[in-house]
This record gives sequence, C-alpha cells and structure tokens, in this order.
Amino acid sequence: MEKEINKFHALQLFTDTFSAETVHLTNEAVGIYIRLLCFSWTKNTKPFKTESAYRICQCTNVNCNRKVDKVLEEFFIENVEDSSWTHKRLTHEHQYLTNKYRVKAEAGRKGGLAKSNNATSKTLPLPLSLNPIPKSILESPFDQFWNTLKTKKGSKFLASKKFKVHCSDLDPVELAEKFNRYSATVKDIEFLAHVSTWINQKRFEDEENNQSLKTIEPEIFYEDIKLKFTGQFGEHMEYTDNDGGKYKKHKWNGEPIQKVA
Repeated sequence: MEKEINKFHALQLFTDTFSAETVHLTNEAVGIYIRLLCFSWTKNTKPFKTESAYRICQCTNVNCNRKVDKVLEEFFIENVEDSSWTHKRLTHEHQYLTNKYRVKAEAGRKGGLAKSNNATSKTLPLPLSLNPIPKSILESPFDQFWNTLKTKKGSKFLASKKFKVHCSDLDPVELAEKFNRYSATVKDIEFLAHVSTWINQKRFEDEENNQSLKTIEPEIFYEDIKLKFTGQFGEHMEYTDNDGGKYKKHKWNGEPIQKVA
C-alpha cells in the first residue's frame, strides 16, 4: 500500500478571518489553535482524536488539557459517533485544492497525449481557468454572521449553538449589523453582552427602526468613591473621580480597580 503523505505543505491560513476570530484569545490559546490547525493540515484534514490534540500541544497536565478542550470546542467540529474532530474551513480548502490539481493533472495528461499523437501539431489545449470557490459557499450562515461582527465577545462555540436555535431563518449579515449597532453604544467592553447571551435573549427583536438599544451601564466605585469612565488605553480601562484622581483596571485579568494618581 502506498504511504500517504501530505499533499499540500502550505497551510491555507486566511489572516483576516483568523485575526478576527482569535482576538479574544490569550497568546497561549492562539498557539494551541495554530498547532492544531497545522496538525490537521498535515493529516490532510482527516478527523483526529482528542488524545492526539493533547499530544501535539505537548500537554502534561489537566490544566493544559482543559485549554486544548476549549479551543477544540470553539473552532473545531466534533463527530459524536467516534469523538473525533475536524476543521470545516480547512476541509473545504483541502478538498478545493485537491480537485483543482486533479483537474490540472488530467489536463496535462491529455496535453501530453495530444503532443505524442501529433508531434507536428501546433494546436495545444487551452489552459484551464479555475475560479476560486465563492466565499458565500464556504461560509455557513453563522460564519457569515460571526465574520461580520466588529466586536466578538464570548465563546464562538456557544454563540453558534444559540444561533442555530434562534436565528436559522434570519439574514446573518443583517443580524450582525444589529449587534454592531448595539455594541457601538457600550463604551466599556466589560459591560458588553456576550454574543451568545445577546442571541439567547433575542435582543435583536427589541431593536426599533434599526436604532440601537440604549444600555444603562452600572456605576463604578473605588472605596465608595464614584468614578467616571474616560476611555480604553491598551490593556486597561481608565477612570477619574471628581477631584481629578486617576484610576485604571485591566480588561481581562480580573484584578480590582487600582488608583494611579
């Protein structure tokens, strides 16, 4: 039996989509995701087991296993029958390239036969022009929704499950624009609803005349001192009090507000 090898050494990584889908991940989670993408591509996008994912990510403890599980649940599709994983976009791209080069190889073979049968003929087969698969075909309705979002908060996996329940008959791009209008009204991303929560609560049905809902943001205090939100700078949100004092809070690490000056 002929040994199977990877047909395409270059991983088809769409940087714009990848950056948008992983903006909420830690650097460690991004590294895990890239490892799993490369692993899937080298295996010709065939299904792989969770244990293989742990091994490729060099996990040696339960904490590492859990981080891998989260990435798998959010970005990969599970086959419940045998608990294996595949990546939808990579599978599409691998099949597209396979078909493309199969057609080119067949065209080359026929061209070679034509030359051998008529060495003096100047008539050669015209080169085959292959148009790329339209993005609308590769993307599911949820992918179209998710990729149109300007701010992605929360789990993509949970959002996809809620989308299937509540939004399967809605226009995904129009739905995403409603969330974009809502998110534009929330100054502090900490108080922005997760996409899955927004869908599950059907907040898209509350929007009137395509205008965003007005969100009442909770008041912020530091030791009984009321603070005013002033903006986001790098990884921190900044606040001031009535006396000009400045405060900051990290967006993700969960630490309490700290006084700066």
